[in-house]
Amino acid sequence: MTNLLKCCFPTTDIKYNQCQLTGLVIMRVLIGWHFLYEGIAKLLNPYWSSAAYLLESKWIFSGLATTIVANPTLLTLVDNINMWGLTLVGLALTIGLAERPAAYTGMVLVLLYYLFMPPFVGYEYSVPTEGSYIVVNKNLIEAAALFVVACFPSGGIIGIDKFFLSKKR
Repeated sequence: MTNLLKCCFPTTDIKYNQCQLTGLVIMRVLIGWHFLYEGIAKLLNPYWSSAAYLLESKWIFSGLATTIVANPTLLTLVDNINMWGLTLVGLALTIGLAERPAAYTGMVLVLLYYLFMPPFVGYEYSVPTEGSYIVVNKNLIEAAALFVVACFPSGGIIGIDKFFLSKKR
């Protein structure tokens, strides 16, 4: 149980200078806002489904994507995991609550987006993309940024985690 608390509510014994802390908090909040916005936008749209995105899959998960779309129950499950996952990860990162688990969960989500629709040469998608990046796209960059957030937590200093840490002591 103690290890779980350390994972979810990191200690405040990490020392950052003001510039480092400011950068980490800004990055955490911006990524959180992005996730929160995407999740809420999907939750509020009664017609949103991941089916079109999944059907565009062309790489190692294309067979899995087809299976998900063909099964309405599985598709509903994936849609709910996506909508609520984005929303909850976004909320947690924005307010600095359990940011390490939120960052790792967010990493899994964006890496799955990457693996289902990678920006590789020769793959063309009918959905709009920001350009041709060959290998690196915004999903891979956001996953790397979430890794930094997980490695250098700031919620125990500026965030809701701070209140949990002060009550533990």
